[in-house]
Amino acid sequence: MPDFKIETDLIPLGCALAENLARPIPERAQVALHWLGQAGFAVRSSGCLLLIDPYLSDSLARKYRGSEFPHERMMPAPILPGELHGVSAVLCTHRHSDHMDPETLSVIAAANPECSIVVPRAEIDHALSLGLPASSLRGLAAGESLSLCPGVDVEALPSAHETLLVNDKGEHHHLGYILSLAGIRLYHSGDCVPYDGLAAALRARAVNIALLPVNGRSTLLSRKGIIGNFFFDEAVQLCRDANIPLLVCHHFGMFAFNTIDLTRHAREIDSRREGAPRCVIPDAGSLIALRAPPHA
Repeated sequence: MPDFKIETDLIPLGCALAENLARPIPERAQVALHWLGQAGFAVRSSGCLLLIDPYLSDSLARKYRGSEFPHERMMPAPILPGELHGVSAVLCTHRHSDHMDPETLSVIAAANPECSIVVPRAEIDHALSLGLPASSLRGLAAGESLSLCPGVDVEALPSAHETLLVNDKGEHHHLGYILSLAGIRLYHSGDCVPYDGLAAALRARAVNIALLPVNGRSTLLSRKGIIGNFFFDEAVQLCRDANIPLLVCHHFGMFAFNTIDLTRHAREIDSRREGAPRCVIPDAGSLIALRAPPHA
């Protein structure tokens, strides 16, 4: 789809996210996207509500209080897990608790008994250890696909959370997901850095929108177990190489020890060279209305 273009409206929302999720998708849009903070997103299309990597508790602040990295929130959760109803599926990219949070997922699962929780197959045992219902869990391996709702499919790709980590069965512990819905192909990398073959895989699948972490990485943090992600410039370059017209940044503004000031990058976005993707720096809870116009 070389001539495919995405139109977006970034709509700041003054009401609680729970109220906004209950509203119809804006006229002329096919997909509504809400940032939940960190790597979390809510995606709505045709009556289907999907969540990706929701971290909506303070579990990490409690776990690491008094430590070198206290994990205190810099932003409040835009919605409480118990306020999420009608959830069709939750996608978790890997086992880290800001992506597979037991205090968020257990509440969502209880409030949405028909909801599927999709995790890397390599992490099924970990998900069970969190107390998540086995009947809700669906494991995926890289290269596999499944249907989440009528007309909404997901395909798993490997992600390199600094490295491509596999178990003894060759199953990847870190995944990215490509959602195909309403004529749009949306890629969420999970936590990831560039690796050989990623851009080609995304280009071959005609991905239109990339949700990428931009907080970067450092040797010091990696040595202390804080594994990193794309630098902002790497995220932009991936979109260039994969012909992805829209980049939505995430994984910033949550924890003081592992964030990035996007002010400078916002200025760079305004003066971007021809061929760069359109970049969106979202506010938690705001709505990105997506529409895929017909081909010219």
